[in-house]
Amino acid sequence: MEYYHVISDRPKRPGEHILLDNRHPNGVWQRVYAQLCMVNEIYRNPQKYADMKLPHEVDVALRELALEKVRKARYPHYPSRLASLYVSQTYAEAKQWADYFVRLGRPTYGIARITVSGSRFFGDAYKCFDGTVWEEKNLEMAELYWANGENPDGHRPIVEILVNGDIEITEIVKTINRNL
Repeated sequence: MEYYHVISDRPKRPGEHILLDNRHPNGVWQRVYAQLCMVNEIYRNPQKYADMKLPHEVDVALRELALEKVRKARYPHYPSRLASLYVSQTYAEAKQWADYFVRLGRPTYGIARITVSGSRFFGDAYKCFDGTVWEEKNLEMAELYWANGENPDGHRPIVEILVNGDIEITEIVKTINRNL
């Protein structure tokens, strides 16, 4: 399978391989599990945190941990968001993601063409949610993400593809020299 990937963690080079699976997680895993103690505290005492503005990293951890719990229980054949590369089917889609990352101020090095030997999931980034202090609410929203049905409000899906396994950078198709 061939896709495009926005390089945003660190520069990559053609021929480089990335291995992502249950034993080889991605950077999201590291950022999420760095917040695990806080997430556990929030779930033990949600009332205490209900009216607080939580840091972005904690919101993300609440979401991703709920997504992973639902995936493991109901959709284990899909790749984990915590052990995947996020890719696009076309260069144009990857360019849109790259432009978005640059606008956010996220370091963005370029766009690569990649080949993938592994599993994939075509998701809808529109269904990604800000985590809440209520675990049941997070799990409900996570189920909507993995079930991958129509958006109740009719919003067009924002396609995000998760891939895992052996991923090879075959070509750097665009270099971005901003925000390095």
